[in-house]
Amino acid sequence: MSVHLLGASEIRALAAELDVTPTKKLGQNFVVDANTVRRIVQVAAVRPGERVVEVGPGLGSLTLAILEAGAAVTAVEIDHRLAARLPQTASDHGVPAGELVVVDADALRVTELPGEPTVLVANLPYNVSVPVLLHFLETFPGIVRGVVMVQAEVGERLAAPPGSKVYGAPSVKAAWYGPWRLAGSVSRQVFWPAPNVDSVLVAFHRDDVARGSEEERRRTFAIVDAAFQQRRKMLRQALAGVLGGTAAEASAVLERAGVAPTARGEELGVEQFHAIALAAHAAATDG
Repeated sequence: MSVHLLGASEIRALAAELDVTPTKKLGQNFVVDANTVRRIVQVAAVRPGERVVEVGPGLGSLTLAILEAGAAVTAVEIDHRLAARLPQTASDHGVPAGELVVVDADALRVTELPGEPTVLVANLPYNVSVPVLLHFLETFPGIVRGVVMVQAEVGERLAAPPGSKVYGAPSVKAAWYGPWRLAGSVSRQVFWPAPNVDSVLVAFHRDDVARGSEEERRRTFAIVDAAFQQRRKMLRQALAGVLGGTAAEASAVLERAGVAPTARGEELGVEQFHAIALAAHAAATDG
C-alpha cells in the first residue's frame, strides 16, 4: 500500500472537523502544498528505514511526506486534538501500523524520544524555533542531521557567519553542534493561512567530533550570552562580569585564549568562544 498526501481541501476539512483554527500564539501555519512537503523531505535526504523526529506535525502534511519516503516518524505535538487525530489520518492515507509514533507533549520539555531518531525534519513555529532546535540538539545526540522550515529572519541568523549583520548568540550556539546552511526559500502561498513573513529551509549536520563536554558547552554559552547582550562593547568590557569582574581580568583571560580584548562578539566564531571558556576555567583553577 502506498502513502498518499493531504490535499488543500482535505486539510481545511480536517481542521474544521477538529475545530482547529491556526493561531498566531502557537505560530501555526499549515502547509497545504504537496510539492513543498516533498521538497523538504528531499532536501533532508530522508532514506527508507530511517527514523525521523518531526516537531509540530499539525494536521500531518509533512508527516505523510516523510512516511511516503519510507522512513518511520516520531511526531511531537503540543496540541492534544492534533496529536490524537494524527494516527487516524496516517492510517487513512496508507501508512502501515507501527511506522508513526505520536508524542503528545511540549517539544521544549521532551527528554525521551521513542525509536531514537537520527534525523530532525520540521516546520517550526517562528516563536519557538531556536529554543526547540537547541533543546533537541542538546538533549538528543543521536540526531545527526536535519532540515527545518523557519521564518526567513530566523533561518538567516542560524546560518550566519561571524561578521554578518544578523550574526548573534543563536548563530554561535547552533554552530556548536555543526555547520548550518540556507537550503532554499518557501513561498507564503503554500501555507494556510498565508503568513506575514517569508520562510526558508535551513539544513544542518552534526559534527562527527564532539566540541567539548556538557560543562564546557554551558560555560561557552554563558560567555556567548554575555558577549551579545552588550554587542557594541569590546569583549574586555562585555565579558568583565563573567571573567573575573574587571576589564583587566577579562583582558587577561582573553589574551590567554588568543583573542584580542578589543574584539567584539560578532567577530568571533564558536571555536574562539570555546577557547575563552577553556581559558577562563584554567585561570580560575590556577587562581
